[in-house]
Amino acid sequence: MIAALNQLVDLVEQHLGDDLDVDAFASSHGTTEYHLRRMFSSLAGMPLSEYVRRRRMTVAAADVVRGGGDLLDIAVRHGYGSTEAFGRAFRAVHGAAPGDVRRTGGPLRTQPQLRFRLTVEGSTPMDTRIADRPAFRLIGHAARVPLIYEGVNPHIQRHIASLPPEAHTRLKSLSDTDPAGLLQVTDDLAAQDAPEGTELTYLHGVAVTPETPVPEDLDTIELPPGSWAVFRSSGPFPETLQTMWAATATDWFPSNPWRLRPGPSIVATLDRSPDFTTATCELWLPVEPAT
Repeated sequence: MIAALNQLVDLVEQHLGDDLDVDAFASSHGTTEYHLRRMFSSLAGMPLSEYVRRRRMTVAAADVVRGGGDLLDIAVRHGYGSTEAFGRAFRAVHGAAPGDVRRTGGPLRTQPQLRFRLTVEGSTPMDTRIADRPAFRLIGHAARVPLIYEGVNPHIQRHIASLPPEAHTRLKSLSDTDPAGLLQVTDDLAAQDAPEGTELTYLHGVAVTPETPVPEDLDTIELPPGSWAVFRSSGPFPETLQTMWAATATDWFPSNPWRLRPGPSIVATLDRSPDFTTATCELWLPVEPAT
């Protein structure tokens, strides 16, 4: 995977002015676009799409400052159909319009070319198992919320707090299959490598068998049969869970013959302190054998 990511970075440099066929690249390296984008985002700390944009604007800035043609020529050369679209992307990266930078020489924010390197980590064993599950459903109360990578998501907090106590009790009574108990489910991201702030579906619910009657006022996510990697964490919440989530990309997936497949991420809380500052959780990620 490290070698494939470095080859992907090289391919980005070759296609800064046109579209990059990530799906074809992933297929030629025995993986999927979904898994490749998720691994890139986890290891680079930014989505692949954001890295491509930053690299394009880094190279484009040199043309702007040197006077390498008019702004429309520079925009087209770097993959944009108009000066307006180019200007928006340029300002988003550099914080200033191309015309202003051409006159003053700055400000400029450079994105260096990435290079992934293998380091010896993983000194702490990860408590993991593979669960082969038949088809099941996730049911509960869903809301659209923005993605937040670190810390408590206040939008999710407000959604859960808006539910009356009897709603939690009713959900618990409906749970009849693994993962057991009340679940935190994130699904339906617009892109595999979505940046922070992107909307996703959050479902506060439980898992049930396909035969279980579902009340009409509850939202449903249907899940096909498949394998799940289940990671257990215990400690300060949510920091320990988020650290383990990151370690699945840096430690576990590069060391095991599995890759992510499309589907929701599920967190089951097995035990917690009364104030929820510490918790024991299981993170369920949909996986398939890496070919």
